[in-house]
Order: sequence, then C-alpha cells, then structure tokens
Amino acid sequence: MTHSKVAVITGGSRGIGLAIASALIKRNINVVIGDLLDEEGQAAVDAFNKSAKKVVAAYKHTDVTKYKDLLGLFELAENTFGGVDIAILNAGTTKGFNIFTEPMDDEADMFIHQVNVGGVTKGNKVALKFMQKRGGGTIINTASMAGIGAMGGLENYVATKHAVVGWTRSLAYLNTAFNVRVNAICPYWVDTELIRADEISSNTFGEFIHKCPKTPMSVVVDAALQCIDDTDLAGTTLLCLPDGVHQEDATPSYPSLVNEEMIQALPEVEQYLAQTVRQAIAKL
Repeated sequence: MTHSKVAVITGGSRGIGLAIASALIKRNINVVIGDLLDEEGQAAVDAFNKSAKKVVAAYKHTDVTKYKDLLGLFELAENTFGGVDIAILNAGTTKGFNIFTEPMDDEADMFIHQVNVGGVTKGNKVALKFMQKRGGGTIINTASMAGIGAMGGLENYVATKHAVVGWTRSLAYLNTAFNVRVNAICPYWVDTELIRADEISSNTFGEFIHKCPKTPMSVVVDAALQCIDDTDLAGTTLLCLPDGVHQEDATPSYPSLVNEEMIQALPEVEQYLAQTVRQAIAKL
C-alpha cells in the first residue's frame, strides 16, 4: 500500500509558497507550511482542512535560519502525515537587497544571506535526513531570475540567488546517492508581497519594477509541478518567464578545463561523494 505524499513548504503562508501549496492540495498531497507569518499561515492551513473536511495540512512557526526550527517543521510533517516526500525551500527576503545604501552593519548586511542562502542549504540538509527514510524524494529550491542574470540596485539579493542556483546545480549527484532530485525554479517578477515591500516599492527603482513584464503565478506553479513530475530533472534550473517555463542549462565547460584522465576519474569521485554523504546523513 502506497502512502499519501507529503510536502513541506517554507515561506508557504502567502505568495508563491501558498500558490504551490494550493496546487499540491488539489493533487491530494498533504502539506506542512513553515513561516514567520503565523496568522496568515494558520489561516491558510485552516482553509485547506475545512475545504477537505479532514486534516490535509499543518502549520508551524519556522525561522529558516535555525536548524532547530527546520527540524521541528519536518518532524511535524513526519508525526502528522508519516514522513516527507517533497521539500520546497521557498522562504526568502529582500531586506538588505542593496548594502551600499545601508550603514556598515555585520549582522544586517548578512541577514539576506542567512535567509535566502542559509534557509535553502540548511533546509536541503534537513530534507535529506527525512527523505532517506522514505527511500527518496524531491527538493525544490526557489531561486530567481536574479540567480541567472545581474541587476544593479539588487546586488545583495542577486548574490543570494546566484548562490541558490549554483548550490542546486551542484547537487545533481544526490539523485544517485539518495534517489533525491534537487532542482531550482527561477521566477521573473511575479506580483507578490515581495516586490510590494516598502523597501522596494516606495522609490524610483520600485516604479521601474512595476513597469517590467510579470510572470503569471500559474507559470511558477507549473514549474514546481514539473520538478515533481519529471524524473529526468536533477540539478536543473527552470526559468519562470512571462511566456512560460524554460529549462536553463548550466554553462558549458571550456575545453581547456577538461582532459581524458579527469573524465575517467569522475565516476569514482561521484561514488565517493555519494557514499560519504550517505554515511554522514545517516548519523544525523
């Protein structure tokens, strides 16, 4: 007898996270939302459960920069629904997106990195711990078109999203090591609370953003569902553009970076990585 699938979504109280949660609920996938927006998160979960006339969703206050909170979130999913099959590390912030306009403050300048990068890397590590019990799973990291290109004025934010894309591409081997596929979705501007935040919307830069084309939320949801459904995707980046979903291939290697000896050694290195990570995660 197969179990009902279970998804954990950080930053799922509103915006992209909530839209994906709604799509998963429609697929009869149980959802556990972690967020700092307790009132909105609990309201979303209550609405899901009321509509289904049974418990199909749960909520937990979660600071994604803390392992303690992330472990508690995944434990809630395991205790409530039996385990975790899908993890969507979606929580993010634009606070401190341009450090040049702020005072020199060690903690404030790194806050966006703690959330946008740390929340993803820590979340992936915790997800592996739980997914190994299920024999595999799917991880989706929410990046951004800012992780593919560059934009003056958003440089600190851009740095964090480049990190998420690079991180995700580097984890293709986890498909072999854990039967866990890790992919990233990269939305262009979507009309969410993120771009309506005061630090962005209340200036000339914000006025420019509102003049830019927008990606429909349905395209972002389609990309997330594609990451779940397409078993060929591992370490892949899907762009969510105004005209639909596009797959972004990693930059090809330059010929001078590769030789035959290196190519022959790669399988052994990948096997070593897989074994090393499996042993380490098993001890967590």
